[in-house]
Amino acid sequence: MKDNIFRVIMLWLFSIIVFSCSNEEKVEPSLEVSPITIQGTWKLAELNNSALPEDFYVYITFDREGKYTIYQKHDSMYPRCITGSYVIEKDYFLGYIISGEYDFGNGEWNNEYIVTDLLQSGSMVWTVKNGDEVTKYVRCDAVPQEIIDEVKVSEE
Repeated sequence: MKDNIFRVIMLWLFSIIVFSCSNEEKVEPSLEVSPITIQGTWKLAELNNSALPEDFYVYITFDREGKYTIYQKHDSMYPRCITGSYVIEKDYFLGYIISGEYDFGNGEWNNEYIVTDLLQSGSMVWTVKNGDEVTKYVRCDAVPQEIIDEVKVSEE
């Protein structure tokens, strides 16, 4: 009788271990950050783990030749389009760092960003290298046409 109880308990314990492991959430591995893996259009989705204010947006499109275009409305009441070039470097301790320059001699970006959690499912996180601002971008098909039109009107 003791032998049967022991077997039942062991079978029960084995079942718990097997079934509890199979329900674990799978962690999506982060991709290598390169011009190929980030090319496309990205929309700013979160700023410091918070939703964005209404009428606030940033869309950035990267190409694989190191150029970018940003459509933004966040630091001015008018939307604008900014272009330039970017560089991705790998730091042994920090990981992938993206930095850039604006076209027309307007200088460098204010910050360098550590890029983490670049996921195949379509998101990436940027953290200011020497700061505490964290932004999350999600991949999208394109910059919405109404935003492109809004920028054109404000530039006229």
